[in-house]
Amino acid sequence: MKILTVIGARPQFIKASVVSEELAPLCEEVLVHTGQHYDSNMSEVFFEELGIPHPKYNLGVGSGSHGHQTGEMLMKIEDAILQEKPDILLTYGDTNSTLAGALAASKLHIPVAHIEAGLRSHNMRMPEEQNRILTDHISTWLFCPTQTAVSNLAKEGIEAGVSFTGDVMLDSVLHFTQIAKASAEKVAIYENLGITPKGYYLATLHRAETTEGGIDAVIRIFAAFEQLPYRVVLPIHPRTRALAEDAIKHAGFKNIQIIDPVGYLEMLLLTDGAVKVLTDSGGLQKEAYFAAVPCVTLRGETEWVETLVGDWNVLASLTTEDILEKTLTVMPDPASRDAAPFGDGHASARIAEILCTPKR
Repeated sequence: MKILTVIGARPQFIKASVVSEELAPLCEEVLVHTGQHYDSNMSEVFFEELGIPHPKYNLGVGSGSHGHQTGEMLMKIEDAILQEKPDILLTYGDTNSTLAGALAASKLHIPVAHIEAGLRSHNMRMPEEQNRILTDHISTWLFCPTQTAVSNLAKEGIEAGVSFTGDVMLDSVLHFTQIAKASAEKVAIYENLGITPKGYYLATLHRAETTEGGIDAVIRIFAAFEQLPYRVVLPIHPRTRALAEDAIKHAGFKNIQIIDPVGYLEMLLLTDGAVKVLTDSGGLQKEAYFAAVPCVTLRGETEWVETLVGDWNVLASLTTEDILEKTLTVMPDPASRDAAPFGDGHASARIAEILCTPKR
């Protein structure tokens, strides 16, 4: 059994780290890195610190418009499929790499397995929503992180091949948080940044729709950060760094500490030590939830609706007033965390068993 796995973005590297470990003793896996995240801080460091096997193919696609990027990936993934002749193509999440891999395989009649199937924000303006819906509808195996995802697929008439496995991101967080906390080198992130646990907020901004209003939109967000009682630590995506720095300089903000992207282990520690997380990221919402750290999501909707229970995650519009209000006044209910909506931390093993066990 040969599985061709397509990854290209930081969250996919994290998920692949735990799934690939479970696949290794059961079947052959060939990794294809599309190059969607190509900066060393966004890519190479993850392969190194998470122990992911080096990809056999690095397509080097890089950035570009959605159509150009997806089209170039589609052509190059097709070449890899024709070369490797896999039995299954495995893809993760909702990026352009996800859709390109699924389309290339489907057109060559290679069955597709989709990890994180069934997620829906119900906002078709999001490229991620388009990618995951299209991928789900051409997949043979649909591995759902939550029961909500299973229900979403059923509403669209997809029931064959659907499995509730739990969330592979939970597997990853449980495993790597222990490693991070035991590493003096990684724990030094607090001292290196001049912060103390529970004495700062952690923020990220990377979605195009968050910053599509340009510097004025960023200033509105940062004006809320400026009024918070603790410093805001902001690991910045390379694509948005210049805009963020211009906004800070223009408005004279002093409470925002921009830093380069950090490795996954350090990001887990920054999340764990934060008073609250403020983000437009889908993955960081969950990582905050797993760490029992309250989160304010800077979006009008979330595909991870389970995190909203008990106000562990709250949605905020991109206005100074709403971000401030949600951050300062909404507090989570500890009693709401009794259930386990994301599974038991063994999703990766279930997925590997399903994919690699021959059908009788």
